[in-house]
Amino acid sequence: MTNKERRDAQMAYISDESIMEEQKICRKKLQKLNFMDRSDFDGIAEVVKELFGKSDRAFVNPPFYCDYGTNIQVGKNFFANYNCMIIDVARVRIGDNCQMAPNVAIYTAGHPIHPVSRNSMYEYGKEVTIGDNVWIGGNTVICPGVHIGDNVVIGAGSVVTKDIPDWTVAAGNPCRVLRQITEDDRRKLFKEEEIDEEAWEDILGRMEFC
Repeated sequence: MTNKERRDAQMAYISDESIMEEQKICRKKLQKLNFMDRSDFDGIAEVVKELFGKSDRAFVNPPFYCDYGTNIQVGKNFFANYNCMIIDVARVRIGDNCQMAPNVAIYTAGHPIHPVSRNSMYEYGKEVTIGDNVWIGGNTVICPGVHIGDNVVIGAGSVVTKDIPDWTVAAGNPCRVLRQITEDDRRKLFKEEEIDEEAWEDILGRMEFC
């Protein structure tokens, strides 16, 4: 097997010249993205689409960093705020309507624990999946192989090392489930503060959100 084949099969592989050539292509796109006029929203969205291969109203606030871009699959209305990093050695699948606060890092890459194996230059990638309607708080780290379910909120500063189930609020280092998300949360804004009447009426009038 080639190292590309080994990498894509989530096996031990070495970053040889063929793999570095793929990263060069990505870095040229990132160079363009990260030095664009920050007010050129349409231009940024076009480069993001080129980077990911496809997108449906996806947007990232530069700077943004990844290894390949083509291993990142995002659903509609994806948003990543400043300084997002996705190390996409393996596939990263992200559902619809997902939001990432500043400084979110998703790592699929890993290295052997033992120094003899680690110094051999072999590494690996394990897929990360994130469901629909997920909000990931600032400075969160998501580790290789993690699955985050639908309708999840990850609190700021979390280190996600294990799977997180649907409809939960989770936070901490290591990240753990704090509670379920219920109908009682529908009108909540911040802590116990509720969404004001004017905004709530607008929400109710937009049926797709009800």
